[in-house]
This record gives sequence, C-alpha cells and structure tokens, in this order.
Amino acid sequence: MNELKAFLAENLAGFSFKSLPVFIFSFLVCVLLSYILSKVYVRYGHSVSNRTAFAKNFVLLAITTMFIISVVKSSLALSLGLVGALSIVRFRAAIKEPEELTYLFLTIAIGLGCGAGLTILTIIAFTGFLAVIFTLSRKESVESGQLIYVTISSTGAPVEAEKYIEALTPHCEGIKLKRMDHATTGSELNLLVDITDYKKIEAARVALQTLDPTVTVSFLDNSRDF
Repeated sequence: MNELKAFLAENLAGFSFKSLPVFIFSFLVCVLLSYILSKVYVRYGHSVSNRTAFAKNFVLLAITTMFIISVVKSSLALSLGLVGALSIVRFRAAIKEPEELTYLFLTIAIGLGCGAGLTILTIIAFTGFLAVIFTLSRKESVESGQLIYVTISSTGAPVEAEKYIEALTPHCEGIKLKRMDHATTGSELNLLVDITDYKKIEAARVALQTLDPTVTVSFLDNSRDF
C-alpha cells in the first residue's frame, strides 16, 4: 500500500484536480482552433497537393503539441528528456511548399499556447492570423483574374519549364511555378496562371502541345467561390 501511495505521489506530482477544468477548456479550444485552421487552409490555401488530406493532420498535431507542453512545463527533467527524444526524430516526407510549413507552424503555435495555459492569448492571436489570411486572400483575388492550375505531364523527355512558360506567356496575365517533379518514369510541371478569358485556355493548350504533342496538359480551376 505504501508503495502504491509513493507511486501515485510521484506520478501525480504537480497535478491538481482543480486545474482539470482549465485543461479541458484549453483542450477544447485547441481542437476548435486547429479545426478552423484546417478549413481555412483547404479554402484559402494555394498548395497543389491534396489540401484536404494534409489539413486532416492539424487537429491531431495541435492536441499532441498541447499535451506535450502540458506535461513537461512543470518538470525540468521531462523537458530535458523531450529535447533528447526530439533529437532522434526525423521527418522523412519533405515539405514541398513553404505554405504547408507555415500552416504547420500555426498549428504548433496553437498547441503551444493552449498547453502553456495562455488560451485567451492564443484565441486573440489566432483571430489576428485569420484577419491577415483573409486580407491577403481578398487582395490577391482583386488583383488577379481567374487562377488556373496548369499541369504538364510527360512520360518521355523531361519537361523543360522555361520553354513551356514562354509558350504560355502570351495567353495569360501572370505565371507562377508551383512544383516540378522529375523521375525515371516521367516528369511533371505545375504552374499557377492568371487567365482573364476562358477562350484563351484552348489557345494555351494548343501552344503547349505544339511544343510536344506527347505531353498531357490539364487545367484545374482554383476558384474559391464554392
């Protein structure tokens, strides 16, 4: 019995049931904010990859971060142990776009704030994040026309970005290189183009396939109106 009491005393050191409602409140806020952030990312993000699948990780990442901070914030020994544990962790899947990394940092920030007990401050900061995202998104939509993703795929010779961008330039207002992949099985080029007239899409397709009739060209609407 004495050993059980000693075990509980050691493992519950620094824990008080009076703080449990605060923890539950912070946990629920963490889940809510990270869920909202995932929906914002899906709607306003520009990543070419599957944003819906990527955003599903936000809630789990946020509450995991919150739990870790809640556990180690009252113990120096656990904090040092966490540093050692993280030193052997490696991310094998590279983040291919800076926007993905930005949203991951925002998700971790939510978990850190809630785990540190700064829930109200986290809510205020998150509101500011959303205001910045909405402002930048509205400014971009006003300045640009119809944003279209153009994907050029080839199973033969590697896709040369420069010549395809030159072919697209006369048919659009702006071009941004989003992603370029090369593999032994083929290559793929992803561009975000600003086209003010849908009639120019067919002209752009003809111009691209004139360079190489074997490539596959696809156009994907990036509109956020639905």
